[in-house]
Amino acid sequence: MAGIYIHIPFCKQACNYCDFHFSTSLSSKKIMLAAIAKELENRKNYLNGETIDTVYIGGGTPSILTKEELELLLNVVSGNFNLNSKAEITLEANPDDLTKQKLKELSSLAINRLSIGVQSFNNEDLIWMNRAHNSTQVDDCLENAQQAGFSNISIDLIYGLPKLSILEWENNLSKAIEKKIQHISAYCLTVEPKTALSKLVKLGNVIAPPDAEIVDQFERMQNMLSSNGFEQYEVSSFCKPSLESRHNSNYWTGEKYLGVGPSAHSYNGESRQWNLSNNGGYIKKINANQPSFEIEKIENKTAYNEYILTRLRTKWGIDIKYIVTKFHLNITESFKKELDHYLLLNYIKTENEVILLTQKGMMMADRIASDLFLVD
Repeated sequence: MAGIYIHIPFCKQACNYCDFHFSTSLSSKKIMLAAIAKELENRKNYLNGETIDTVYIGGGTPSILTKEELELLLNVVSGNFNLNSKAEITLEANPDDLTKQKLKELSSLAINRLSIGVQSFNNEDLIWMNRAHNSTQVDDCLENAQQAGFSNISIDLIYGLPKLSILEWENNLSKAIEKKIQHISAYCLTVEPKTALSKLVKLGNVIAPPDAEIVDQFERMQNMLSSNGFEQYEVSSFCKPSLESRHNSNYWTGEKYLGVGPSAHSYNGESRQWNLSNNGGYIKKINANQPSFEIEKIENKTAYNEYILTRLRTKWGIDIKYIVTKFHLNITESFKKELDHYLLLNYIKTENEVILLTQKGMMMADRIASDLFLVD
């Protein structure tokens, strides 16, 4: 089943580490939403009538939209696509937006999953990241969301912060567990180019923690969450039983998806498209009925490498039989040699001709995948 991603390119303020496409000016919000709605209508045949199993409204900060604006987008989706009556419909949200009134409004819509950008339960961390919320708002929004009837809640957390001690990280995890949420996405802080964090690092004002500390935080997270009923179904993703993010899982398992809004990506099994990352330019293209995207045909080697990269990160792993039948490739001696190497290190295991990461190997996912890639 296919998915739809809707990118809302607005935020109240810029976080120090973020390199996603967004604007802090809301002056074009109305015409942007009209353009996104128009793009949905224009591209209603992109997925060839496949049933839509997931809708993900991300950004940016889509929780700044009003009930009426969200309802408009959802109506356009349901009016132009074959939407599964039990579709997972996720809204990304910031804690400061999720007031009791806002949550009451959201609960009246088709939205049935919240992905909340908590990042930390510690005020000092939130200030350092230049987040718009504080720890009190985090506690309040999670409690209020549950009282409003949301029973599928995900939160984002960040580890690997400068000066984040293992005890502080454990406290973050303990609070997440205490809140009885269903899903945790945990990411290591990454210094992306052209961000405020990148400038601070170049000036020497921020020093990244040693790799050993990051590994320690990752392993503590694995152990704490596992012992509290969470499954690590992807390197950065943990869930209670059967509550994986269906939308993100579609990305990792190669399902088709349509992405609308500036900077959004689409994939139909044969090619990949990515929209213009410029709000004004995107709106102009859409209103002029001109293509707002670039397109790349996916060659067999690229498709194979993407399969290795995405599937290795998950609990579904790399299926050797699938490689042979789908990509018409024989397993090379080089491939076997790399497998044997990582098997000896206990970074991977094999079950019924499926290659899976061990708990120890999760931190090495990208390195292992690159060693299994096809190269020229």
